[in-house]
Amino acid sequence: MNRRKTGTGKSSVSSQDVGIFSTPTGIKAVQSPARAQILSVLSGTELHFDDIVQLSGKAKSTVSVHLQGLEREGLVNERVDPEDTRKKIFALSSHQIGNLSSGKPTLSDNPHVIDQMMADPDPFRFYRLMFRTIRVSLISEGINIDPVLQNAGLELGKRVYTSLESTDLQSILGSTERFWTKNKLGALEIESTDPLVIRVYDCFECGSLPQLGRPACAFDSGILEAIFSRYFQKQQHVSETACFAMGNDYCRFVISP
Repeated sequence: MNRRKTGTGKSSVSSQDVGIFSTPTGIKAVQSPARAQILSVLSGTELHFDDIVQLSGKAKSTVSVHLQGLEREGLVNERVDPEDTRKKIFALSSHQIGNLSSGKPTLSDNPHVIDQMMADPDPFRFYRLMFRTIRVSLISEGINIDPVLQNAGLELGKRVYTSLESTDLQSILGSTERFWTKNKLGALEIESTDPLVIRVYDCFECGSLPQLGRPACAFDSGILEAIFSRYFQKQQHVSETACFAMGNDYCRFVISP
């Protein structure tokens, strides 16, 4: 079966997290590892029941029970397959807005970051400090807002693409590089074009964050995903393989279908 894109957002709930989802009827929390797995395989696509069973690795009876519960709670919907009315197609009817960790993380912070920023009256540095303070405060309480930042980046990327649009890869890369520099998002550098790999130095989003031990540039990833999905006219996936928040000297984004 061909997967159909639904554009309802991405699910990144782990078995240790409580996923927070926005549904047509309100906010729902998902803690069950089995439900989290089903939502994950449905992320950005539509699937038949048997496909969900295969991709989730769960028993048919388990998937059936959880799909019924997810439908009742407005997280998933179903429709009849027009090519085979005996089968149903399932899709997300919600999107993830964050998750809560089971415990508060231990952050390896730089105590001089705030002093360095406050010593410079540049408004840009103040807003960077404000963004950092809000995000670190949430992280320290076990609240991960990466899905919100990802969706915000996607929306911004869709809007700015019209001013970057080009039929030539080198031109769109040049326009994206200038956009990053002009808006002080960092210094963007093209590592390769096949595969398409982008590095960002002095990253606005994560350059001042403490060591998290994981990638932290969900907003930037969303912007890049939107820009290059529009350019290639095919959905792209952005994987961040290096990040300041992981102890690297730059952020590295691999962009692929």
